[in-house]
Amino acid sequence: MAEAFSSLVDAFKNVGVSRAYGAPVQLDGEELIPVALVSFGFGGGSAPASEDAPAGSGGGGGGFVLPLGVYARSRGGCVVFRPNPVAVLLGLAPVVCAVGLTLRGLLHGRR
Repeated sequence: MAEAFSSLVDAFKNVGVSRAYGAPVQLDGEELIPVALVSFGFGGGSAPASEDAPAGSGGGGGGFVLPLGVYARSRGGCVVFRPNPVAVLLGLAPVVCAVGLTLRGLLHGRR
């Protein structure tokens, strides 16, 4: 079990802010810094042997990266965020659903 835990620690050692903000990229003479939403998770468990089933254990994990946009310098020299419209819509979908369900519940409760 200790070997499995140490391999998980090694696999997720570099996860953090460096995964959300990428290395600067030069494109057409402009420096861009990519920004992403990074999420991951893992878990595991075990069960002792019983009369009906043998002992067992298992685990798993997964994650995703959603590119949100880039930071770039505007013509005036200020740093601005340029969002990826498709990713922003995908990221806001759960929020919109949650707000809609909440409003529905509040309105339904007033009847």
